[in-house]
Parts: sequence; C-alpha cells; structure tokens
Amino acid sequence: MGTIKLRKWDSAEYLKTDEDMVFYLEACLEEAGDDAAFIAKALGTIARAKGMTQLAR
Repeated sequence: MGTIKLRKWDSAEYLKTDEDMVFYLEACLEEAGDDAAFIAKALGTIARAKGMTQLAR
C-alpha cells in the first residue's frame, strides 16, 4: 500500500476575486455564530488573499 501525501489547506489560495472573498466571509459569518475568533481568522484569511492578489498584479 502506498503512502498518501497530504498538503495543508489554505483558503487564501482559492480566494481570487472580491466576489470570492464576499461569499467566503458570508459563509464564515453564517457558520461562526458567536465565535469571534472564527470571524477574526476568516478576516485574516481574506487579508492574506488580498495581499496575494495584489502581488499577482
């Protein structure tokens, strides 16, 4: 049996457009409930994605 290689998931890599980021934030807000840390993490992910988008330009 072969070894399975896994890679760490980074949502920021998949948030390419502002629309992607809006949908992501809406989904996170819906999922988070009262969890402020979850929302903060989502905003950090969007900030990193925004930085990656700026670098790509």
